[in-house]
Amino acid sequence: MKDYTIDIAGLKRDLPLCRVNDDLYIGAFIMFGDVEITVHSAKALLEKAPEFDVLITAESKGIPLLHEMARQSGNNYYIVARKGPKLYMKDVITTQVDSITTDHIQTLCIGSAEAEAMRGKRVLIVDDVISTGESLHALEVLINQVGGNIVGRMAVLAEGDATSRTDITYLAPLPLFDGNGNIIG
Repeated sequence: MKDYTIDIAGLKRDLPLCRVNDDLYIGAFIMFGDVEITVHSAKALLEKAPEFDVLITAESKGIPLLHEMARQSGNNYYIVARKGPKLYMKDVITTQVDSITTDHIQTLCIGSAEAEAMRGKRVLIVDDVISTGESLHALEVLINQVGGNIVGRMAVLAEGDATSRTDITYLAPLPLFDGNGNIIG
């Protein structure tokens, strides 16, 4: 199966196509270890970002991006909704997410410290890729539960149907692929 070459705000990357099922493949965008794309994407997203007080992402591939966005914007704090409760968390708040890139339902958690940091604040949700929107929705549930004000939803890539959403900002579209590696749609 061939790779898919994508241009992300002027940087090109070759993404391997990975099988979801016999009829659906996705381009695997992995920011881990790619400092150049992480720094570049953070800068490009911040140029498009609304005013915010707090940044949040779900635990996993969006963390390096969130860290770099916080660093570049001068924020000393960001929130990672964890995949499970941690010993340091008090009064844990949870929600569930069923993501296309994970083979099981996940739980996202924050504690009272994270809840307090978002309460009444302008919260910007950030992820590496928005596809089905399930992770995004789970973060929205957590933010709304604690009284945060969602001011934006951002990602490096929007995949499949997410490219037609008007409530997200992203740097490049990522198509879906059929079993032969051809773009769907």
